[in-house]
Amino acid sequence: MNRWLILLGAILVLTGVAWPWLSKLPLGRLPGDIFIDRSGFKVWLPITSMVLVSTVLSLVLWLWRRW
Repeated sequence: MNRWLILLGAILVLTGVAWPWLSKLPLGRLPGDIFIDRSGFKVWLPITSMVLVSTVLSLVLWLWRRW
């Protein structure tokens, strides 16, 4: 449990340090991401971004297990 907490903390710190570069990625603004803005109603469905992130994470975890 301690190892996982240290790993999670390290990932959060690295994400915070890399945030200026990560915020420039077009996630959430890709073709296929749906954003509906009407008076008093907003819906944001990042479908393409979710598929892309899921694919990358699946590939990384698959490679990690094989290593």
